[in-house]
Amino acid sequence: MPPLIAFAGALGGLAVVRWAYRTAVRINQELEEARLSRVAEPARTGEVKTLRRDPVTGAYRPG
Repeated sequence: MPPLIAFAGALGGLAVVRWAYRTAVRINQELEEARLSRVAEPARTGEVKTLRRDPVTGAYRPG
């Protein structure tokens, strides 16, 4: 009986490893698609603020 329990435990362990691997691959694929969609969006020049130097303080501020 103990070899059967060890065999069942090994099969269960393999099932868990397979499930974890597939989940990790799926999540990484979803993250990659999200990253690529953000990169592919065109930058809107009206929304991007540039930094300008304040002549009084010398600090850079959005402007």
